[in-house]
Amino acid sequence: MRRWRSEGLTVSQQEIYVSTDVEADGPIPGPHSMLSFGSAAYLADKTLVATFSANLDTLPEAQAHADTLAWWATQPEAWAACRRDCEAPETAMRRYVEWLKALPGRPVFVGYPAAYDFLFVYWYLMRFAGESPFSHSALDIKTFAMAALKTDYRTATKRNMPKRWFDRMPHTHVALDDAIEQGALFCNMLAENRG
Repeated sequence: MRRWRSEGLTVSQQEIYVSTDVEADGPIPGPHSMLSFGSAAYLADKTLVATFSANLDTLPEAQAHADTLAWWATQPEAWAACRRDCEAPETAMRRYVEWLKALPGRPVFVGYPAAYDFLFVYWYLMRFAGESPFSHSALDIKTFAMAALKTDYRTATKRNMPKRWFDRMPHTHVALDDAIEQGALFCNMLAENRG
């Protein structure tokens, strides 16, 4: 097996930070559906290795949450983007597992907030693909910011983070756009923290 080297680590050891954003029609999976998700796989040096995105058919037994639908009504472009070219969750999640396994390293889920995004992705992976290449490895950007800024969790919001952490990228509520933006944010934080 060929092994790539990065900073003294072989591919089998190096971590790939898979920044992932989820768009859904409610607060939890099962009663509600994941509408779309996007992942941007980064090396620690902010090299964007690969991207993945999928729009999903809704779960037949699920219903959209009224409050979430009211929010979606304020985001017509993002709504249209996540309802285009939908596929069955079984198909999308199996493709996603193959994509994750083909990355040059061990995937670590990165989210903002990870508690929400990982909840949906892990649930869908286990239900529709029967496995999670992430295992239980999920890193929360907000928690990392709290530690880096030596502040309280609830004050570690994007508006309170240093401007130097942000690249000029859009936050559109289109899953892949937001995954790329938040992955760059994470890599900038990581680089500064490692100093």
